[in-house]
Amino acid sequence: MTTRPSPETEPRATWNPASEIVVDSSTPVPLYFQVASQMEAAIDSGALPPGVRLVNEVQLAEHIGLSRPTVRQAIQTLVDKGLVVRKRGVGSQVVHNKVKRSLELTSLHDDLLAIDQRPTTRVLKSAVEPASAAVTRALDISESTRVWHLERVRFARGEPIARMRNYLPADLMEIPDESVLAAHGLYQLLRGAGVRPQAAGQNIGARSAARAEAELLNEAEGAPLLTMERTAFDVEGRAVEYGTHLYRASRYSFDLSLHVPG
Repeated sequence: MTTRPSPETEPRATWNPASEIVVDSSTPVPLYFQVASQMEAAIDSGALPPGVRLVNEVQLAEHIGLSRPTVRQAIQTLVDKGLVVRKRGVGSQVVHNKVKRSLELTSLHDDLLAIDQRPTTRVLKSAVEPASAAVTRALDISESTRVWHLERVRFARGEPIARMRNYLPADLMEIPDESVLAAHGLYQLLRGAGVRPQAAGQNIGARSAARAEAELLNEAEGAPLLTMERTAFDVEGRAVEYGTHLYRASRYSFDLSLHVPG
C-alpha cells in the first residue's frame, strides 16, 4: 500500500500560479502558451521546485479567468516537455527543471556547477588508442596518430544528463586518473595543462535513443536525444579536442542568441 506524503514533507512553492499568472487576451500569443511559459519560468527559477503539486486545474482556471481546457492544454505543454507529471490521486506535480545551456565554448561540468545543478560524473572509458577515420578527419591528424578516448556520463542533481565521448591527441596532455577526470570539466583540465581552446566548429542534431544509450541515460528506447559534434581549436589553430555527445531532450536544451546582420 502506498501513502501520500503529508503537506509538511512536500516541497513548498514560493510562487502561486493562481495569484501570479497574468494573461493578455489582446496579444496574438495563445493563452495556454502564456500560462505555460510563466509556469515554466517559475520551474526554471526554482520557485516551483521538483515535487511540488500544482494548483487544481479547475481552481486555477477560475482564478485566472480562463477555461479549463485552456489551463489543461497549458499543463499538458509542461508534461510534454518533461517538467510536470500527472499522478492519479495526486494531480499535476513538478518533477524537475530542465537544464538550459547557452552555446559557448565551455565544459558541461562547469556550466552545471554555475547553475547549482551539482554535477557528478561516471567515467566509462579513459584509454589511448589509434584514431578512427572520423577522429582523424575531425582532428586533422595522420592515420597512425594515437589519441585519448574518453567516455563519460554526466549527472545533474543525481540524474543522467549526457553521454560524452571526447578524443584528444595523445601528445597534447597526460589524462589524470579517473577520480580527477570525474571531478573536473575537460576544458578545466586542458587549461591546467596549458592548452587554451579558443574557437570551435559545432553541429547540433537529434535522433532516437538506441537501447544501450537509453539505459545509460535513464530513458525509454527510442526516446529523443539531442546530438552534438564539436571540434575545438587552440590559439594557433590546432585541433585539440573532438567531441560527440548525446543529451536527454527531456532534460536538456540549448539556448541560442540570434542577431540581425548589418
